Amino acid sequence: MGLLDRWSKRKKQERLEKTDEKKEQPVVKDAESKKKEKSPENTAPVALAREDKKEKESVLAKRVLVKPLVTEKAAVAESLNKYSFLVSRSANKYQIKQAILEQYGIKPKNVNVVNTEGKRVRFGRTSGRHSDYRKAVVTLPKGKTISIHKGV
Repeated sequence: MGLLDRWSKRKKQERLEKTDEKKEQPVVKDAESKKKEKSPENTAPVALAREDKKEKESVLAKRVLVKPLVTEKAAVAESLNKYSFLVSRSANKYQIKQAILEQYGIKPKNVNVVNTEGKRVRFGRTSGRHSDYRKAVVTLPKGKTISIHKGV
């Protein structure tokens, strides 16, 4: 135990000596360091944080909205300003609303979410099932439309 005490005491003394040396040295600011303090580069972290936030938001939209649902039923609902999307299984209504706002620039009036079980399928003797998915039906205000058929 005595050996460890000596080692820890020596470490403490070294730390104290280092801090004493730092305190003794006067801080001298030259013209270049003053320019650096006032330069807009030093205020950049705030701007970078905003840019990072925007990137996270766009990533959120990509993660939440998997793809638009293009079916006959969805096409009929589009005439009523209701658009269907496949969304992430973990996404909630608020996140879906934010993702639509970021992706298309339109704030939805209402969001309905449906959890759908995958269909059971058979391939000869082998049985299986398609994966579960989550569907969101987004209602837009009157007069607003989304073009989801661009890439289809």
